[in-house]
Amino acid sequence: MGTMSNTELVRHVYSEVSNGNSEPLLAHLADDVEWTIIGSTPLSGTFRGRDQVVTELFGGLRAALRAPVAFEFDRFIAEGDSVVMEAHGTATTTDGRPYNNRYCVIFDVVDGRFARIIDYVDTELVRTTLFP
Repeated sequence: MGTMSNTELVRHVYSEVSNGNSEPLLAHLADDVEWTIIGSTPLSGTFRGRDQVVTELFGGLRAALRAPVAFEFDRFIAEGDSVVMEAHGTATTTDGRPYNNRYCVIFDVVDGRFARIIDYVDTELVRTTLFP
């Protein structure tokens, strides 16, 4: 896939996530995906493999949020098989507090699947809002 196709893939997947449909994201995770959340929050670290991403990363988010984050895209930058997405998102915690974060996410796309994801977020906001 060329850089335009990879950018369109990321945009499509995160548009679907924003609408509550996680199937495209799950379908485009490589079996051996490595997803890193920067920082030292309860969600930070590197999750290896689709099962660990779904169970630990997504499970932690589902436990903290009423519904998935609704993303609005600020910009995409692509080079080769890498796509950088800058976005902001809104959600509500399970106890009713707003969770509005900014994201800079780097995707390495191999054969139409996300092989590596590095997720930069406001970690203080994650810590104080999702895991007070």
